[in-house]
Amino acid sequence: MRIILLVSLSLLLTGCFSTGRHATQPLVAIPQPITAPAQNDIRLVLEEKYEVWAGTPYRLGGSDKSGIDCSGFVQTIFTEAFDVKLPRTTSEQVSLGVPVQRQALEPLDLVFFKTGRTQHVGIYLGHGEFLHASTSRGVIISKMDNPYWKRNYWTARRPLDAIQLASM
Repeated sequence: MRIILLVSLSLLLTGCFSTGRHATQPLVAIPQPITAPAQNDIRLVLEEKYEVWAGTPYRLGGSDKSGIDCSGFVQTIFTEAFDVKLPRTTSEQVSLGVPVQRQALEPLDLVFFKTGRTQHVGIYLGHGEFLHASTSRGVIISKMDNPYWKRNYWTARRPLDAIQLASM
């Protein structure tokens, strides 16, 4: 009985050791949570981009510092900060990645609002804030719990997962 117990224990312990070789597995499209340090790094990058773009006026169809719209701003930030190409329009951006529940938002998630007849998009920063090109105030940071944004909140999408972010 003692020998069986020792052999079983030996096999169990041997199964816990790695040979250092890893089987290659295909990447899965299921988003992985971003760790807290990575979230802080992402927020810092986004805040740096905000400093560059802060106050840039809103201009429908615009895509530069003389004027930019919300989807153009999101597209530009993803390209400049992360070398990721996103589609140009809000209606195309809302189909990216996977849906995210409002209470599970992480930095870099896209947040969408229905504002009357139009759609609006911003980039979630964390701590209840998002970065966007406002029609009235240009590029700003707003609070998700602002009554206007809270009332008009529509959905959120995670265009990148932790695996993609780690490879950047």
